[in-house]
Amino acid sequence: MRKKQARIPLYIIASLLFGLKTYIVYRFMFNIELDNRMQELILFINPFVSAFLIFAVSVWFNKPSRQMKYLRYTAFIFSFIVFANLVFYRQFTDFITLPQLFMGSNMTDLGSSILTLIKPYDILLFTDAAIIWYLSKKKESTLSVQYLKRGKAFALSMSLLLLAGNFFLAEMERPQLFTRAFDREYLVKNIGLFNYHVYDLVIHSKTESQRVFADGNEIPEIKDYIEENVKVTEKSDMFGVAEGKNVIFINAESVQGFVVGKEVNGQEITPFLNKLVEDEDTYYFDNFFEQTGQGKTSDSEFLVENSLYPLSRGAVFFTHGGNEYHALPEILKEEDYFSAVLHANNKSFWNRDGMYRSLNLDHFYSDEAYEITDENSVGWGLKDKPYFEQSIKYLQAMEQPFYTKFITLTNHFPFELDEEDKSIEPYDSNSNTLNNYFPTVRYADEAMEEFFDHLKQAGLYEDSIIIIMGDHIGISANHNRAMSMFLDKEEITPYDQVQLLKVPLFIHIPGHGKGETISTVSGQIDLKPTILSLLGIEHKNDIYFGNDLFAKNRKGYIALRNGDFVSDDYLSTAGMCYDVHTGELADVEEEATSEEEATTGTSSPCDEIAEKVELELSYSDNIIYGDLFRFVDFAEEKQVEK
Repeated sequence: MRKKQARIPLYIIASLLFGLKTYIVYRFMFNIELDNRMQELILFINPFVSAFLIFAVSVWFNKPSRQMKYLRYTAFIFSFIVFANLVFYRQFTDFITLPQLFMGSNMTDLGSSILTLIKPYDILLFTDAAIIWYLSKKKESTLSVQYLKRGKAFALSMSLLLLAGNFFLAEMERPQLFTRAFDREYLVKNIGLFNYHVYDLVIHSKTESQRVFADGNEIPEIKDYIEENVKVTEKSDMFGVAEGKNVIFINAESVQGFVVGKEVNGQEITPFLNKLVEDEDTYYFDNFFEQTGQGKTSDSEFLVENSLYPLSRGAVFFTHGGNEYHALPEILKEEDYFSAVLHANNKSFWNRDGMYRSLNLDHFYSDEAYEITDENSVGWGLKDKPYFEQSIKYLQAMEQPFYTKFITLTNHFPFELDEEDKSIEPYDSNSNTLNNYFPTVRYADEAMEEFFDHLKQAGLYEDSIIIIMGDHIGISANHNRAMSMFLDKEEITPYDQVQLLKVPLFIHIPGHGKGETISTVSGQIDLKPTILSLLGIEHKNDIYFGNDLFAKNRKGYIALRNGDFVSDDYLSTAGMCYDVHTGELADVEEEATSEEEATTGTSSPCDEIAEKVELELSYSDNIIYGDLFRFVDFAEEKQVEK
């Protein structure tokens, strides 16, 4: 009698194949930092734990055909989740959140950007799913399993036990991982991509319920914190220097601070911005950081208009575009300012048309207001030079004073530019993204110079202040090898990565004559109080987290959306505390002398600021999630103050 041959159930094969595939993606396609062997072990274990949990569900199907159907469809669905996260990560060095799945209307405008991010070898990500599909069709009778209830319960118990073990190791490696989960990389690194998505779903459900149960009782506590820790009591010397002037704000798409003053192929990257740095009417802030989250350009707008932090998940413009706010356009309207945004893109992109109504903006000049042809557009749409040129007639027709925002397009990933528009040659590195970045930055620089000339010719220059701000980074951490080559560094460290979040900020006041370079640490959250101060508008009753950039007694730090921060003395990132001046790990108490102790101990000099940062981010989140400004009558409070 022949002995029955042992067989391995298909759900075990699927778990091994899928787990191995996911680990390879983690290790070699995501840029996940691993600091020690424990992190290496957890990263290796968690994809197999997740895979077993997913595929072991199949044993609960009694019919072999249903069991096989579950396995093959699940393999493809979850392979697509890995693929989607990988494509997203290539651009943003981040992982998809549930709110972003509701931003599907943006996808129609992404076009060539998405195609640039997809690689031919990505098809290999579905190899295991194809194998599982084949085996489930051809080997159904030999690879299916029939367990009694006891066997099914054992499979479930084993899944949960493995999951608990994974979470235990994760909590050992990263204490308070779930309660202080600002950084999605830590979650994926410790609990896996799929468990992270489950966690994200839970958090999304929790935050969505906040508005329902909010009653405004949180406002006094937030106000007390702001009064004690944020607000500057004394007016700066610059208060009112631009009273009654127009405000022209340029959101310079993807322009980072490292290009200012630098050359490529022996030519200046930003000759016009370089001149502005030296201009006697210009204040240049060279230690100014972007603070955006997943909403990128829309987040930079949100920061400027509200002096609130964007959300850690999704874009506020999408998720909470119907909230009540007390934004710059609303405040300026009380001072008889007309407000407008001019942006030659689809008005529904980032839900701008909806959000601008909530911000009390007077008018939005979208792509419908511009003459866009194949000849004058590239990449994401209308080129910056014709965009500025066509915009002048709208400025001339506006009632003054006005507050206008210009959002440029040409210097946008994947940084496409027609040959006739290139003034400098691309860089030569292993990154086409970085190589092509410099010619598009140069084009944007030239467009802004032409815009200044248009303003002078239109008679608007002398009566306006012009603010130029980089909205967010253009070169992600995925291009660090090329960036280290350009910056002449051996590698890009976590400290360097935060420093690369610097974006240029210029405040140009024609005829002022007292301009200078200011190196005080600052960020996008500071623009709202700064603009109001320059215009001589008091706002004592407002709720905000930024400081006037010209104030002397600023709070001394800026928070990043992931919980990192930069202060006058320290920089905190990736669980480490650096001396901001030297880039070295900051001194800690005597008993914590090693790097590991410095990164995990409680004696870090960054701790005090880290607590404030966590509070500020949570208070700002509470305002947004709870729609708390609907409980505040800012107009009435202003009258009471008077």
